[in-house]
Amino acid sequence: MFTHYDFVTRWRVKATCEEVSEILSDALDLKRWWPAVYLDVSELKPGDPDTGVGREIALYTKGWLPYTLRWTFTVTENRRPHGFTLIPHGDFEGSGVWTFTQDGEWCDIRYDWRIEARKPLLRVLSPVLKPVLAANHRWAMARGEESLRLELERRHAPDEAARARVPAPPQPSFTHR
Repeated sequence: MFTHYDFVTRWRVKATCEEVSEILSDALDLKRWWPAVYLDVSELKPGDPDTGVGREIALYTKGWLPYTLRWTFTVTENRRPHGFTLIPHGDFEGSGVWTFTQDGEWCDIRYDWRIEARKPLLRVLSPVLKPVLAANHRWAMARGEESLRLELERRHAPDEAARARVPAPPQPSFTHR
């Protein structure tokens, strides 16, 4: 079907799975360290206090194309520090599975994002512009990898002066409300 997308993203960062899990599991902090994509994030439901399962998050996101997405996700599985699974609802439906694997001092990160476009604009454009919409997703995930590397650099900095020298993460390609 034209409105179905299967994306597999792979990142490799110098960090522990615990560090990556801590950063990516903190949805409310996405807007700070991955601002090119996450314009607004809020918690709708806290979920289980120990595992986060059942946690529901509302998001307002974008890529480099001039459209935005409003959606929520619910955490359905926590494999901390090796990843978690979420189910999105709203402008798309499907599943997202984050998997973190330690390889020496490196963490291999895999994101399996299997979605069906529900936003009317995407449903109409998908048959013709699917490669462009897929490129938009790859752009967003590349900003995520870059932003994660910068966030890890900030966290690993030996002091405040070194932390201040870490560049800011990439900013949105446009703003829209």
